[in-house]
Amino acid sequence: MKIDTKSGKKSEEAVLKGWLQKSAVRAEKVHYTATFTISSDFGHPGAIIVTNQHQKEFFLENIVLEGLIGGPVYFPCNSYVQSKKENPEKRIFFCNKPYLPSQTPEGLKQLRQKELQNLRGDGKGTRKHSDRIYDYDVYNDLGNPDKSKDLARPVLGGEDIPYPRRCRTGRSATAIDPLAEIRVDEPVPLYVPRDETFEEMKQDAFAAGRLKALLHNLIPSLIASLTPKKEFQCFSEIDRLYKEGFKLEFELKNELLKNMPKMVNRFRETSEGLLRYDTPSIISKDRFAWLRDDEFARQTLAGVNPVSIELLKVFPPKSKLDPEIYGSPESAIKEEHILGQLNGMSVEQALEANKLFILDYHDTYLPVIKEINAQDGRKAYATRAIFFLSPLNTLKPIAIELSLPPPSPGCQSKRVFTPANDATTYWRWQLAKAHVCANDAGVHQLVNHWLRTHASMEPYVISAHRHLSTMHPIFKLLQPHMRYTLEINALARQSLINAEGVIESFFTPGKYCMDLSAAAYRTQWRFDLEALPADLIRRGMAVEDPTQQHGIKLVIEDYPYATDGLLIWSSIKEWVEEYVGFYYSEVGTVQNDVELQAWWYEIKNKGHVDKRNETWWPKLETKEDLSGILTTMIWIASGQHAALNFGQYPYGGYVPNRPCLMRRLIPEEEDPEYQNFLSNPQKYFLRSLPSLLQALNTMAVVDTLSTHSADEEYLGQRQNSVWTSDLNAIDAFHKFSATMQGVEKIIHQRNKDSNLRNRNGAGVVPYELLIPTSKPGVTGRGVPNSVSI
Repeated sequence: MKIDTKSGKKSEEAVLKGWLQKSAVRAEKVHYTATFTISSDFGHPGAIIVTNQHQKEFFLENIVLEGLIGGPVYFPCNSYVQSKKENPEKRIFFCNKPYLPSQTPEGLKQLRQKELQNLRGDGKGTRKHSDRIYDYDVYNDLGNPDKSKDLARPVLGGEDIPYPRRCRTGRSATAIDPLAEIRVDEPVPLYVPRDETFEEMKQDAFAAGRLKALLHNLIPSLIASLTPKKEFQCFSEIDRLYKEGFKLEFELKNELLKNMPKMVNRFRETSEGLLRYDTPSIISKDRFAWLRDDEFARQTLAGVNPVSIELLKVFPPKSKLDPEIYGSPESAIKEEHILGQLNGMSVEQALEANKLFILDYHDTYLPVIKEINAQDGRKAYATRAIFFLSPLNTLKPIAIELSLPPPSPGCQSKRVFTPANDATTYWRWQLAKAHVCANDAGVHQLVNHWLRTHASMEPYVISAHRHLSTMHPIFKLLQPHMRYTLEINALARQSLINAEGVIESFFTPGKYCMDLSAAAYRTQWRFDLEALPADLIRRGMAVEDPTQQHGIKLVIEDYPYATDGLLIWSSIKEWVEEYVGFYYSEVGTVQNDVELQAWWYEIKNKGHVDKRNETWWPKLETKEDLSGILTTMIWIASGQHAALNFGQYPYGGYVPNRPCLMRRLIPEEEDPEYQNFLSNPQKYFLRSLPSLLQALNTMAVVDTLSTHSADEEYLGQRQNSVWTSDLNAIDAFHKFSATMQGVEKIIHQRNKDSNLRNRNGAGVVPYELLIPTSKPGVTGRGVPNSVSI
């Protein structure tokens, strides 16, 4: 080790004491000491240079220099240090005092630049597991054309298919397609920069435990145990999965449980060899809640996908698709379909009073419906659902439109369903709602969850490491909100969004899943509208109102996602604005910050390069500009992701409530299956849902994705207490932490308010997804700092 002072002086090297004696110690943390001898005029230590002379890497958490007149000096490291043999580059760690680039002491400037150059690399070669290089690439590793032509997938990213960029790995091209990168299958890990990999506790809870056990032990065992197309015969069979469990053959059970660490096993085994699932929240209080129209509607405001509902401004709704290809753009839903559901209002009056809302997936699905329905075991429509806002601030569904591509130009293939009047229309209405839910599940997973949080965040993380020094105050602010994101995204590319991965296998679009995601990026994604208030205004769910607490007024006052989300949004905004003000109080400091400007430039021109020419990108000229950009990023990584992720098992763990796909269309009177539907509508409904195998797989996966690990770091928390030496910043963060505690209390109070019927009532699941903290496991609450699962 060497100490480098701010003036450029260097101490003599010092060697860690007791390395050999302690190297065999098995403990969470091991402390070592080294003694530096420096002159009285050495100055304030600003950096430590570390060389690993041993054969293996080690993880360096912190360095504390003691014995100085001014008190201890802290060097937050949290990094793997490779052996000199593996990487001859010496490691540089800076003290926790923040510096803008222009304020960097002369003795540290060269080291600051060198460290960033090391992290950027040269853009060449295949990345090694030990590398710490951050660079960009397109999504060209989702397919596996060398294995089968059916596993070929288009490259996402570029002029033809715009998409955010991922972290570059540099693997060689496939033999069949020179534009595609060869696959790396588990257990071999995909490259992410070494310091982005899961820490040991997270690995226990995820990589070595939950996901790998579920995907690579449970699923093959289930496939071997079941007839692949076995269907649920009655609803009691589904209920037994939670009460009694699912029986595996004895040998398979032993193999499965042997590879499932007990500390992360959500399945409770019994002596009969059963896998029992925890009861999802949606049926924990009321087994039949999911059947009710009011619950179907409530979940658009307080479920796992509360970001798709929009105010209906034009009736009938109109498509933006080419009418030459897709027929008339006007919806088949007419005034006579809904007039009797409007509490005596005319359609025009309901529109003017902001009483009509829509869940509109017509244009999202119709271009790919033909291809989806050509796949085995999948049948889908392009859907629209219209809702009416009651005087109680609750929604009720009043019409559903299901569309198929016209068989020939000019032909219509649209069907309208309305709430039931008799037994037949009741079951047809239930099937129509299920098709809406299946489409909602696909958009939730591929667009709102994956694209808008996971994929869009990755370029922000890459650019931050490439251009913001660890000394930079904005890097210190962003650091907890970037934790584990690159690793979880790499795992998703390997097992979830890849060809024949979990998402393709069990969600409606099948092999066209990422086509749907890419289409949404092309037509919908805008950074400026990812801010919560802007998104609510875009969807017509709020209007600007400077007299209101958050500057907007909600159209539906009891909108749990929005009301709780605005508490968190405003708290983040206040914290960020105060923090930014400490460092950019003078005019011109934002524009003159070379690292900051390079970071924002590269996000637009490399990370989201396919959108680089859009005029909506915010400027970065003032501290207000910077605060707005950072608030949006932190909201996406924390509150937005939490709202979209941790309710997946509580709502999707009961398949009839939220089927990930449907396997049958709704029969018309002339169809051969119509008589089967009439004779046993419950059986037809169950046969339309995912098969038993598909359901069990989906339950296992969403259970995994809804789980908090024991080392989770929640909004308002930082594990490293010495992340900065700036006492003003520390005081401001403590205030932010206290605000988060206050938010938690407010949400609890709201959930007890009987006037808020979208979060309180008989059998109603309280809205807890934005409660900041949580214990480990599947809890349906908790807002981690980052996209970490």
